[in-house]
Amino acid sequence: MKITPEHNERMAKMTFASVYPHYLTKVERKGRTKEELHQVIAWLTGFDDKKLQALMEEKATFETFFNEAKLNPGADLITGVICGYRIEEIENPITRKVRYLDKLVDELAKGKKMEKILRTA
Repeated sequence: MKITPEHNERMAKMTFASVYPHYLTKVERKGRTKEELHQVIAWLTGFDDKKLQALMEEKATFETFFNEAKLNPGADLITGVICGYRIEEIENPITRKVRYLDKLVDELAKGKKMEKILRTA
């Protein structure tokens, strides 16, 4: 699918706090835990629980969220299709990072082993 500038803008302006409950519901419904979700988010962004909570309280947009993140060097190993988009073909950096997070949450919900999700050897 083709990503439009409007799509990129919408992704950047969406707040992390508005999406987080959906991530949590998705993983818990599949038998995974909030702690595992936070482990995945921490691996990608470097954020601990305290920082995540602060970002949610300030209603940080995904643009702010990822501008403050220290993206894991292994993030470029996250490939495949999520929401109809091939991650490695997404040019906009914020949209690509949001899709990285979506893909990790999806893998967690699908029951993948944490070592595979976190791209460890």
